[in-house]
Amino acid sequence: MNNTRFATAIHIMTLLAESPQDWLTSEWLAGSININPVIVRKELSVLREAGLISSKQGKEGGSRLAKNADAIKISEIYLAVKNTEVLGKKNNNPNPACPVGKEINQHLDALFSETDQLVLNFLGDKSLKEFSDRFK
Repeated sequence: MNNTRFATAIHIMTLLAESPQDWLTSEWLAGSININPVIVRKELSVLREAGLISSKQGKEGGSRLAKNADAIKISEIYLAVKNTEVLGKKNNNPNPACPVGKEINQHLDALFSETDQLVLNFLGDKSLKEFSDRFK
């Protein structure tokens, strides 16, 4: 993953874990991350679709965890925001007449899949609570 989506999502989720009963606004979350609230709202939407957070509209609105932090796995957060392989993207148009070019993408697919599985195995059953406890 060659962007900051995972880091942003973990930051959001850690803040929500620190205040499990509070409805935190995207503006407040963005202030901690030091990014535009629009980016936070985009990630909140993805996390909500994954069932990791709940949100409510209005003056008293905001977001909070949909379940206890010890029931949320870091791997779930990773899978929710993952939009590319860890190693990047494969080549778009390799030369099919080249002995490497004609097969590179299928071999890259296998390599990317293996690498992604290593990341998921490493994240394993690590919970959001375990991660957020590091800040106490």
